[in-house]
Amino acid sequence: MAVPSQAAQQRGFDSGTTSFEDLKTLIHGKLVDKLDLSRLGDLEGETLRREIRLVVEHLCDSENTLLNRSERERLIEEVLDETFGFGPLELLLKDNEVSDIMINGPKHIFVEKAGRLQRSPVVFRDNEHLMQILDRIVSKVGRRVDETSPMVDARLPDGSRLNAVIPPLALDGASLSIRKFGSNPLALEDLLKFDAFTPEMVMLLEGAIKGRLNTIISGGTGSGKTTMLNTLSSFIQNDHRVITIEDAAELQLQQEHVLRLETRPANIEGKGQVSATDLVKNALRMRPDRIIIGECRGPETLDMLQAMNTGHEGSLTTIHANSPRDGCSRIETMIMMGGIEMPIKALRSQFASAVDLIIQSNRLQGGPRKVTHITEVLNLEQDTVIMQDIFLFVQDGIDDQGRAFGHFEATGVRPTFMDRLEQAGVRLPGNLFAARRLN
Repeated sequence: MAVPSQAAQQRGFDSGTTSFEDLKTLIHGKLVDKLDLSRLGDLEGETLRREIRLVVEHLCDSENTLLNRSERERLIEEVLDETFGFGPLELLLKDNEVSDIMINGPKHIFVEKAGRLQRSPVVFRDNEHLMQILDRIVSKVGRRVDETSPMVDARLPDGSRLNAVIPPLALDGASLSIRKFGSNPLALEDLLKFDAFTPEMVMLLEGAIKGRLNTIISGGTGSGKTTMLNTLSSFIQNDHRVITIEDAAELQLQQEHVLRLETRPANIEGKGQVSATDLVKNALRMRPDRIIIGECRGPETLDMLQAMNTGHEGSLTTIHANSPRDGCSRIETMIMMGGIEMPIKALRSQFASAVDLIIQSNRLQGGPRKVTHITEVLNLEQDTVIMQDIFLFVQDGIDDQGRAFGHFEATGVRPTFMDRLEQAGVRLPGNLFAARRLN
């Protein structure tokens, strides 16, 4: 007998899940046979769903399913999800407590809730069923995934980010990772409530964005970089022209004057690719006040640094790194791996003159996400990029639930960019940087 689905557990369905799944498959198959596709083309959105719902209800009645009201409603909704949505994934996508979905083949699905991984009772029928849903997802955004192109990045309609690998690279069936990113991203107040940082740190970050400091958000996978980038973007002036560049669009800026650009992979003939480097170079011709790159991971990093150095102050990006110092090294590596020959001293000089601030976001043991460093980039002395920490998170230990805990502190360092902020009209309290524990 298959593992009972989460919906069955919640709604009290106590028949074997196999028979329920068989019934759902039967109803869905009859629905597909019954649909007049030429007529459906004239219907849209909710009207189409209502029409199909009536057909499904009729099919349920004709099968004499012997389901109670809640079980029947669940069956209808799951058939509709199978027809219009993403099948078994819909239940997890609608669950606001789920932040990540990891699929290792059709029968092994894991989710992250409240920072902890757990096995989900949701399953697909088989790998063919999983591939059908994956094809539906990627086709909606003009991507493809097949044996000749077995890896894909895409986004779901709600902005969630998907990465998939299929056979022959994935040995146990299609593997999907979904980073949920809903239509209502976490606001500043939410991050404060979760103790991701303190009000004092927010004052500095708000001033840095309004004062147009070039900022890099650094962190590992799942550390909250994109959430932080979205949050900081709320401080950008509404009259600034902002151009965003992403591989899979997920930023949700609220300003009026925002132009969103997205990279494009090569087609089946290997042509038509548009890289982040191409988009950065083109963006520079479009009179941006600021450029935001969702994530620097290749040669576009150098173009971003050059943009920061040539009149596009207040630009932002994210990188994968575990500390501000590692972030500097990571940028060097990405530029060199792009085949750009440049003396290391010149490269570091470019970095030191372009970047003003590094915000380090880390996911600690047990799941809590913290801004562990707010670090100023000063200059280059000989061959070394000089930095100084302004605010830090200090881990004090691990609690009984296995979660890291600690405190924030100000280091006592007054940033050298304060004069620049004041010239931009940003006023911060004089005691903001006094050395002390903040919480």
